[in-house]
Amino acid sequence: MKVVVDRSRCCGAGQCVLLAPEVFDQGEDDGLVVLLEAEPAERLRAAVREAAAVCPTGAVEVSEGA
Repeated sequence: MKVVVDRSRCCGAGQCVLLAPEVFDQGEDDGLVVLLEAEPAERLRAAVREAAAVCPTGAVEVSEGA
């Protein structure tokens, strides 16, 4: 799994951080998404998929293996 975030689309809702805090954070100055782990461990992948699904602006994108 590969995770990509588009900070220009992020509205700072923070759902990704709540669902997968080991993978996502929010910037202190602007509250926008910060990607901590672009290739999350297997145990985190379900939460990352859910974070991408609930992102209100589609700022989180997930691609599955090659």
